Amino acid sequence: MTVMPGRRERKKAATRRKIADAALGLFLERGYDAVGIRDVAAEADVAVTTLFSHFASKEALVFEQDQDFERRLVGAATERGPHEPLIPALRREIHALVRHCTTEEAAPIWRMVDQTPSLREYEESMRMRHADALARAIAADLGLTQTTTVCRAVARFVVEAFSLAREAADPPTAVEEVFTMIEAAWEAARPCAQG
Repeated sequence: MTVMPGRRERKKAATRRKIADAALGLFLERGYDAVGIRDVAAEADVAVTTLFSHFASKEALVFEQDQDFERRLVGAATERGPHEPLIPALRREIHALVRHCTTEEAAPIWRMVDQTPSLREYEESMRMRHADALARAIAADLGLTQTTTVCRAVARFVVEAFSLAREAADPPTAVEEVFTMIEAAWEAARPCAQG
């Protein structure tokens, strides 16, 4: 049974969504570098301190779904069925994430990210953080107390599969191409992952 969030959590989520929507609207209208934090706070009708209680940086406003992305990746590894293999579960989740991020509505956001050095840097650090979290989840799934090189490598390849597919002319095919390599590498290296 799913537990519904309380009033306070719903209000926080609504405020966070309002701030992110205001920021994105301004960034797309004026350009990322032309918009300041005070502009976003004014547009969202919140105090700057309220904005920073929801977002640690200006870059985080663009990647508002960062935590959800990481939760979904880790969940694909840890919440799959008892007999479902790891790599197919991760493949399915990457396909879903790529579908979400390659919609027509997402295209202007990714153009902005690709054209803005600070956003590209933030995205890179975010991908590394996601890969680290996924590597820990893979290691835990194998019953390990620490991550191995194999766990870290597979996690990085999975996260990069998303990035490469997002930039590809045919995203679903790109996911399949990368996951064919990941699956082969995982099968060859899995015995080493536990040692």
